[in-house]
Amino acid sequence: MRYHLLGLMLLAGTASPALAQGQPWVQPGQPSGFGVPAPGAVANLQSRLDALERQLARLTGQNEESANRIRQLERQLEETRRQSDERLARIEAAAAAAPEVVRSEPAEIVPDRVVSVDKKITIADPKPAGTGDAGEDAYLVGFRQWENRQFAEAQKSLEAMARKYPKHPRASYALNLAGRAYLDDGKPATAAKVLLANYQSNPKGERAADSLYFLGQALMQLNKPAEACRVYDELAEVYPRMRDWVKERLPAARAEARCGS
Repeated sequence: MRYHLLGLMLLAGTASPALAQGQPWVQPGQPSGFGVPAPGAVANLQSRLDALERQLARLTGQNEESANRIRQLERQLEETRRQSDERLARIEAAAAAAPEVVRSEPAEIVPDRVVSVDKKITIADPKPAGTGDAGEDAYLVGFRQWENRQFAEAQKSLEAMARKYPKHPRASYALNLAGRAYLDDGKPATAAKVLLANYQSNPKGERAADSLYFLGQALMQLNKPAEACRVYDELAEVYPRMRDWVKERLPAARAEARCGS
């Protein structure tokens, strides 16, 4: 298995290319004054570029502030919805003869308590009860943060869990989900590093194959379809028995990257 094949490729592939050096204005033997802009024009162009760069920096800062405000509003809206649902649940529960407690599983196969009030209303418990397993509880904290779109918080919690409990079965889940949190947060380069590390450091982990799939997704966001195809090829070669969730999405991912057969 080629657990280290991708490392060197991605270290070179995700690095930004250096800016090419400009050519001199006058070549040896070229008649002086022909095709050479006046010094004043060059200085004016430089000042215009500097002004444009400052303007772009201001716009970038404004966009980041707007994005932060939107995320805050989304969290506030979600909290308001949760509180409303809890109040409604208490009203319905008071009238119910015997509330029933059942179990369900979200996307990452994490146990989640759900209180069934009646056949039409179900309320997810926002704070899962302790499992008695410190590593599992640490993972669930990061999972909840990712589920609530608190991506920065999820990144820290999940990476901290993997560092503290590197041998825990959930460590593979944690780093895979941390990579997804960076990807969801618009940071594909960081996501690629975390996902590649999860695959290489724990190739037998339960989410190693998933990390290769999401590594390909991160490379596509970095506009590197050729590298993404190599990742998808390695995924198919190393994990022919990948879980169905990944297997169902791999053909579409290869088609998007225009990978060969």
